[in-house]
Amino acid sequence: MSLEEFIKNLTKEDLDKINREFAKKENKKVSYNYSKITGLDLKKIFNIEENFSREIFKPWLESDIVLSKEVKFFLKELIDENQALMKSYSEEDLKVNFIIPILNKIKFKSYENRFRDFYELPLSYVTNEFTLKGTTDFAVSKGLKYSEKLYFFIQEFKKSIDNSNPEPQLLAELISAVELNDWKTIKGAYIIGENWSFVILNRLDKHKYEYFVSKTFNSTNFEDLKGIFKNLLFVKDEIIEMIKKGD
Repeated sequence: MSLEEFIKNLTKEDLDKINREFAKKENKKVSYNYSKITGLDLKKIFNIEENFSREIFKPWLESDIVLSKEVKFFLKELIDENQALMKSYSEEDLKVNFIIPILNKIKFKSYENRFRDFYELPLSYVTNEFTLKGTTDFAVSKGLKYSEKLYFFIQEFKKSIDNSNPEPQLLAELISAVELNDWKTIKGAYIIGENWSFVILNRLDKHKYEYFVSKTFNSTNFEDLKGIFKNLLFVKDEIIEMIKKGD
């Protein structure tokens, strides 16, 4: 009997049984949400290790970008207006009063190069064994109306690490992006209160990764805040170069 004849002879009961068995198989697939994933979860599904060397950050965090007087004034004023209230801010207060002004000043939007910043952007990475899904706090992506290719993430706008650890959440998003884009490396950052950490993830093989975490930048410190701003400018310039090269 040919496959076509076999399919034609299937009854409704046969099809219902096949669908139920398929649903059972699908339900066995483990699903993780970015907002809830932990470091232990990552170790269960990936071969991932932290590399504690910081040499990899030198080209990024020690770039020769020079900030204008206007930008320095903006950053100093931002600290003066928010430092006293930083520890009492809710997540939304912190985001609206301090973080978004920085990101808007960077101007992660280019009509010429067709990329922009996205907030609360849905993202999913699906394999035969598991699903990663959820919404990203902040991402820079190719595309203006719709996200087409993700280049950079910032995760999470949290008051403190007591809320949950943003590092594994960021790593899960970075992994999703490198696998979906078939890239070797990607950058990101996570925020805990006033503290910023920058991250580089390298894809070594299918579901095998190493990642690096920078020193902590305290955004209420003027020198550190200048460093944060320069780091973000470096990422923006890198994204523009990647788009121009067709990456």
